[in-house]
Amino acid sequence: MAAPTGRARYREVFASAEFRALFVAHTASTVGDQFARVALTVLVFRDTGSPAWAAITYALTFLPDLVGGPLLAGLADRYPRRAVMVCSDVARTALVAVMAVPALPWPVVCGLLVLLQLAGAPAVPARTALLPQVLPGPAFRAGAAALSTVSQAAQVVGFAAGGVLVIAVGTGGVLLLDAASFAVSAALVAWRVKPRPRPGGDGVARPAWWRAVTAGAVLVWRDRRLLALVGFAALSAFHISGEALAVPLADGLGGGPVAAGLLFAAYPAGCAVASLVVATRPEAVQLRALPVLAVATSAPLLACALDPGLPVLVLLFVASGAASSYHAIASPTFALWTPDEARGQVYGLAVTVLKIAQGLGVAAAGLAAEQVPPHQVVAAGGVLGVLAGLGVCVLWRRSGDHRLVRG
Repeated sequence: MAAPTGRARYREVFASAEFRALFVAHTASTVGDQFARVALTVLVFRDTGSPAWAAITYALTFLPDLVGGPLLAGLADRYPRRAVMVCSDVARTALVAVMAVPALPWPVVCGLLVLLQLAGAPAVPARTALLPQVLPGPAFRAGAAALSTVSQAAQVVGFAAGGVLVIAVGTGGVLLLDAASFAVSAALVAWRVKPRPRPGGDGVARPAWWRAVTAGAVLVWRDRRLLALVGFAALSAFHISGEALAVPLADGLGGGPVAAGLLFAAYPAGCAVASLVVATRPEAVQLRALPVLAVATSAPLLACALDPGLPVLVLLFVASGAASSYHAIASPTFALWTPDEARGQVYGLAVTVLKIAQGLGVAAAGLAAEQVPPHQVVAAGGVLGVLAGLGVCVLWRRSGDHRLVRG
């Protein structure tokens, strides 16, 4: 699968029928998820007339992952990973179809939404743990970057089209489309991805559920390389301040919703393009670039202290997003350096840390902006991000030999 130079090419990655199935399935379910987020927020606001409940409903599409990540990710290590993905999609198909029933009380909808997110918690760790077997060698990194990039693009498309679809087919129709997207995803994975035994084989005894959860956390804590990679993920708490304050920044510049949209789009645009490029570099180059890019992600935000105009601010956000392509290095490296029999559990823990860091970063930026001008808050986030990044780099350097590990 790999080029002779040790670099991966995307045409080689997409030559794999299994990967194409995973890619299309992931795209379909991600777009459908964004449709559902818009539809559910509209549904609850329509029934309650409460902006607070509408915001709580939107939050419920993320919060259960904080519980499901560490507690349910281990299913990807206990059962065949293809089966975990298919069962997760089938369960979500059924739950979303029930949510589409007309006149369903909104508290019931919120309860089903929590179950929906919990049902999806094992899917990402299972796919990530399976991917090194589908794409061995350097191709794994390129494949992981392709999936990450399509996630960002699908979210933008899903949010943009979700409102239009709500008007066209109603909230119930949009939810049925989401159910259909999960059904398509389940069918593609079941049909095109090869069956493989559970990690370690059927004859290997598995630790008790809670013991597996704690063992995953202990594994990361004792392996400084993995701990440093989790630290790199947690740096999102600082450079997310720009996205968190995009609306007040735009308002301060007199740009309104259009300016806010540009700021929201700038970061993922820079990240998506740079990730596709970074992921095809030789593995040794990626590992050398990882700490540099991690620190550089927050560095452009320092210029926000000067209160620049909209064009400069957009460019700063694009630069920050491009440097954040280090996630396209850290995430697959973390997966490769984790033992296969614990990969799902440990990766689920890392994703949970990332989401907690982002949530805390957004909350802290919002609270700080109540007292301090938004551009100063973003600049302060840049300062803290650079300092924290340098600290993680020290841990990374002390973590020992960063050996190249092939999937």
